[in-house]
Amino acid sequence: QVQLVESGGTLVQPGESLRISCSASGFTFHHYGASWVRQAPGKGLEWVAGLSANPGTATYVDSVKGRFTISRDNAKATLYLEMNSLKPADTAVYFCAKSSSSNWYGSDYDYWGQGTQVIVSS
Repeated sequence: QVQLVESGGTLVQPGESLRISCSASGFTFHHYGASWVRQAPGKGLEWVAGLSANPGTATYVDSVKGRFTISRDNAKATLYLEMNSLKPADTAVYFCAKSSSSNWYGSDYDYWGQGTQVIVSS
């Protein structure tokens, strides 16, 4: 069955960097787009970054542009989010979501991981 398992979330100080991962199984990973979506305490879901299957076009929400990088390793069936210059406003549970098509946009997200907690605090 399809599984998405996030990892790497932790407590970091403002200005620090962190990479979180999403390990995928149960489907042909490189055929599908994917996104990272976050949920800050007491708030709704916010789409953060999306990456299509090929050629791997990445797009970001304005608040993370220039600081976050989404990438994928198809051989390892893993999606990554590299986060630099972290701010307290980045504190959230981060979820990876699989698109039902090769694009990250314009399609439903049919599978989600359980999330990984990132806390940015001094």
